[in-house]
Amino acid sequence: MTSAPDLAHLDTVDTVGRAAATPEVSLPFAELGLKPDEYGRIVDILGRRPTASELAMYSVMWSEHCSYKSSKNHLRQFGDKTTEAMKEHLLVGIGENAGVVDIGDGWAVTFKVESHNHPSFVEPYQGAATGVGGIVRDIISMGARPVAVMDQLRFGAIDHPDTARVVHGVVAGVGGYGNSLGLPNIGGEVVFDPSYQGNPLVNALCLGVLRHEDIHLANASGVGNKVVLFGARTGGDGIGGASILASETFDETKPSKRPSVQVGDPFMEKVLIECCLELYAARVVEGIQDLGAAGISCATSELASNGDGGMYVELDKVLLRDPTLTPGEILMSESQERMMAVVRPDKLEEFLAITSRWDVETSVIGEVTGTGRLVIDHHGQRIVDVDPRTVAHEGPVYDRPYARPAWQDGLQADSVSTDEGVTRYRRPGTAEELRATLLRLLASPNLASKAWVTDQYDRFVQGNTKMAMPDDGGIVRVDEASGLGVALSTDANGRYTKLDPYTGAQLALAEAYRNVAMTGARPLAVTDCLNFGSPEDPDSMWQLVEAIRGLADACQTLGVPVTGGNVSLYNGTGEPGQIDSSIHPTPVVGVLGVLDDVSRAVGSGWTTPGQGVFLLGTTRGELDGSAWADVEHAHLGGLPPAVDLDAERTLAEVMAVAARDSLVDAAHDLSEGGLAQALVESSLRYGMGVQVSLDGVCERDGVTPFEALFAESTARAVVAVPRSEETRFADLCAARGVPALRLGVTADVAAPGEPAAVRVDGLFTVPLDEAREAYETTLPRQFG
Repeated sequence: MTSAPDLAHLDTVDTVGRAAATPEVSLPFAELGLKPDEYGRIVDILGRRPTASELAMYSVMWSEHCSYKSSKNHLRQFGDKTTEAMKEHLLVGIGENAGVVDIGDGWAVTFKVESHNHPSFVEPYQGAATGVGGIVRDIISMGARPVAVMDQLRFGAIDHPDTARVVHGVVAGVGGYGNSLGLPNIGGEVVFDPSYQGNPLVNALCLGVLRHEDIHLANASGVGNKVVLFGARTGGDGIGGASILASETFDETKPSKRPSVQVGDPFMEKVLIECCLELYAARVVEGIQDLGAAGISCATSELASNGDGGMYVELDKVLLRDPTLTPGEILMSESQERMMAVVRPDKLEEFLAITSRWDVETSVIGEVTGTGRLVIDHHGQRIVDVDPRTVAHEGPVYDRPYARPAWQDGLQADSVSTDEGVTRYRRPGTAEELRATLLRLLASPNLASKAWVTDQYDRFVQGNTKMAMPDDGGIVRVDEASGLGVALSTDANGRYTKLDPYTGAQLALAEAYRNVAMTGARPLAVTDCLNFGSPEDPDSMWQLVEAIRGLADACQTLGVPVTGGNVSLYNGTGEPGQIDSSIHPTPVVGVLGVLDDVSRAVGSGWTTPGQGVFLLGTTRGELDGSAWADVEHAHLGGLPPAVDLDAERTLAEVMAVAARDSLVDAAHDLSEGGLAQALVESSLRYGMGVQVSLDGVCERDGVTPFEALFAESTARAVVAVPRSEETRFADLCAARGVPALRLGVTADVAAPGEPAAVRVDGLFTVPLDEAREAYETTLPRQFG
């Protein structure tokens, strides 16, 4: 193999002609993440060895992150299982930068979630910040104004020495970038688990708003149209981030290694947002692509591949922060805050006037051709001549071997609900034990308040946030005149998915769907971020395949299409074939719903004393994978709760009608922590207590008080109903076949002089001050 210094020299002079004339020259394809057979395929495609610049392009575009080569065959299920009825509101689906959904009155929204996991472990602040920046640019590139973000975070054990480093950096990065952009952060998740210790998950979602006629797509069409690069200058940060490229692969002689994590500038991105929106309004953009993973390699090849011709680029016209960058490094750089547009020649002057007005640096680097080739020159020397489809869309696709893990049966057999399990994993029996269990769960890291995190985010900037954390769903008003708006929620449960990937993915969808429904919104569409281990480990690959199958089947049943998303693989540090070889498989699912009038949205906290508190749904003694099993016994085994998608859909229909007709004043889904957690959270939201009896649910569903409090059965919720509407609400539930049981009433105090509390008749009372102390102090105590 050629030494790195020689390769650095080669990269500056390695023309297409030289590549054809020197087939014996070795290139470091392995260091760039390519397998020998993949390199051989590139040679076959080109009919010669690649130039160093071509190799750079293929390596990043054929990476797992960009090409989905291990998951593509299975991801096709999302399209195959999308019925015509599911497409009713779908304007742009899978394959573009983000999906676009029609929400009525000529309005549309675009939303997507993506991962920035590995960079966020290496450099937590910039990794998280640029994760937010990248997903925001995906939304900009669809022609939309970004209006909100969410973040889905998973860290290692809360008391591990390294966790604080990652938590502080990631939370500051998410907040610092989003707050600087002026985007409200309306929700998300924070989970702590040892499986994420060396591999945290940082997933970010962005929501954008646009009119139907403003949709823009990523393609380069029209011979003679100009290719324009605008935004920040290209630097050496993030080179090869999409593959495993280290900067010293190209040149070890430079003073220091280039940073592998991108560096973000949110103020530049804010200017870029406004500049792009003015360009769109002026109708001077024919096609557009953000520069994220794989940088110019991605933008040029994808635009050309999606178009009807080819593209010619003069790489030396790219504006650089670092003049020492080689052509390969320029092509691979993932410097942030950059966009690439296709502009008609007669619109170019107006385009440049707008970017100049915003003080956004711009360079015309090429034009659309009719050759069907992507051709790139550098200082007059041809360094790339490829069919763009072979770079962007026709990379390797693998049918990776997968098999149910040898340890899966043993894991599922280890249930807390078998006779042996009940004996081994002791359950609380007395009233005092139930009370103590509730307080311990409230204070546990995954059930405790996340206000320490969310208080670092601006949730109400722009003035259109109707609802945000800690409510079940985030809500943003889209149209001030009509009140039209959307609700969003994201969910995942890696513990459930570890026990059964098929069911676990469906449970993630069901909970996000239910959270959106609790606000009164009608669920319309789905985005997902599939975080799994190595696809080269048959165990991890089986988890991925099962999760995709489960999610696709569930979306079909619920009638909500997947509009796009992300796959993040190689998340793990263990040995293949072992039960702990990777992170818990974590399919994050985001659900978007529409509200005709956000003023009718339903929050999660009690606000008025004397209202009836109803339990909707059926409780079963489902405790495997539960918060109780984790907190009290550090146990993971058995089978997750059963999924009832028909019940979820019916519950959502009931909630939509109840919200429209003002039949409920508050609603909270039941999930982790069960009924006990929901009652406390709804009480703490506004300091309003509650008094309930478990006798009815125990008798009706055949469960113990312990199971009634802590089981995590699905398709359930608690709602507060005004006294005047109790009969109408009960009739609505009966007509739709939703089990509804009146548990008790909301109560500010039980009697004069007594504190507000959560009271469970015949068992225990927990004053809200005591509950708040347990619930709200865990994260501040740990992280300061």
